[in-house]
Amino acid sequence: MLDKKKKQLIISKFKTHAKDTGSAEVQIAILTEEIKELTKHLQQHKHDYSSRRGLLKKLGERKRLLRYLHIDNPENYEKLAKDLKLKVSQKFEKKEEEIKKILAKEEEEEIEKENQEGEKTKEEEVITKE
Repeated sequence: MLDKKKKQLIISKFKTHAKDTGSAEVQIAILTEEIKELTKHLQQHKHDYSSRRGLLKKLGERKRLLRYLHIDNPENYEKLAKDLKLKVSQKFEKKEEEIKKILAKEEEEEIEKENQEGEKTKEEEVITKE
């Protein structure tokens, strides 16, 4: 468990506004520090299964918050991952690339449709003029 001073330092470093104590960024930073402490504890006490369960719960919660932050605000996600020295999941990167490809295809299709519609209207104008 983190002591108050350490927690306040983390909050002051990662807060998004003056009175921020519960944003995703702050929660992720606090969980990361707690995970580090629990990991050190478990290296010394290998058979402490209760603490191991707590560690797994914290890891799951951090993973959910990171997923939320990645969807909600990708810039802050990347900045936070860099500041906390977290390994960025390759799943996120692959999904992001797939989404970009899909969006690019959709944009190309829309441009083609607009071009085809533009050609049709030009042909109709030519026909009406004759």
